[in-house]
Amino acid sequence: MSSTDSRLNLIVTGGAGFIGSNLTLVLQEKFPEAYLAVIDDFRSGNFKNLAGYRGDFVAQNLATLDWRKQFGDEKFDAIFHLASITDTTLHDQFVQVHDNVESFRRILNFARPTRTRIIYASSAATYGAATEASVESNGAAPANVYAFSKVIMDNIAKRAAAESTDWIIIGLRYFNVYGPREAHKGVPASMVYHLAQQMKAGQRPRIFKHGEQKRDFVYVKDTVEGSLRALDARTSGIYNLGSGQARSFNELVDVLNKCLRTNFQADYIDNPHAHYQNFTQADLTNARSALGYEPRFPLEEGVRDYMQWLYG
Repeated sequence: MSSTDSRLNLIVTGGAGFIGSNLTLVLQEKFPEAYLAVIDDFRSGNFKNLAGYRGDFVAQNLATLDWRKQFGDEKFDAIFHLASITDTTLHDQFVQVHDNVESFRRILNFARPTRTRIIYASSAATYGAATEASVESNGAAPANVYAFSKVIMDNIAKRAAAESTDWIIIGLRYFNVYGPREAHKGVPASMVYHLAQQMKAGQRPRIFKHGEQKRDFVYVKDTVEGSLRALDARTSGIYNLGSGQARSFNELVDVLNKCLRTNFQADYIDNPHAHYQNFTQADLTNARSALGYEPRFPLEEGVRDYMQWLYG
């Protein structure tokens, strides 16, 4: 499909959520003539994220949604599937796996006859404990049930794409995304957000001892750009979307101090999590070649842009 065609008919699931709302508003801006529909049940979304949205909204639970009944024979150019139970601390294995996997299966079944392009959110969590940059061909090693559900989604996506070579299904492994419209998430919101809030309130930023854990912090504007590029991808595949850099929590505190014009020392606390990713970094080789993805916001630039948005 060509994303230059303005009269696109697009669905964004999870469009009231963090990444979904940023994507939806950029789609609206980029394709002002497009028909947009958001599907969300507000479990991890908020209507306030869609201020200025001019499209349709379907309030439904995707794990039980009858797509045929809802949309009939309507044809879509692409479905962006970003909805999932995103709280990685939810340990009810049945709910997490059932809702994430069955929602995806229903979308695949709906899209299969028309070969509607699917662009869905996988996750860097599928890699589990890593010590160097993760490549898409690395084996899955999910440390929590959220990551496990994403691994199963990847498995069924690969199988569907292999069975129908004329059907394009793209999985995007978002790394540690931060940026506007995440505050509603509460605890699962990014470290960048939580530390900024602490520092803005005059408190020392609390990080796990001794701040040397490293993350691929990727600004939401970059993940949206990568997701848009998947509209023009020629073949199915699963790709990392990160900044390509691993930065330590200590470095993050330094960057925040500069942006907020503060001078806080970190307050080091014990890490209560048994399965904690001490290192994440995206290898972007495949995303660059298949999607032409090139992140524009290193941590310094992304945090500066975000703080401007948060605090003006």
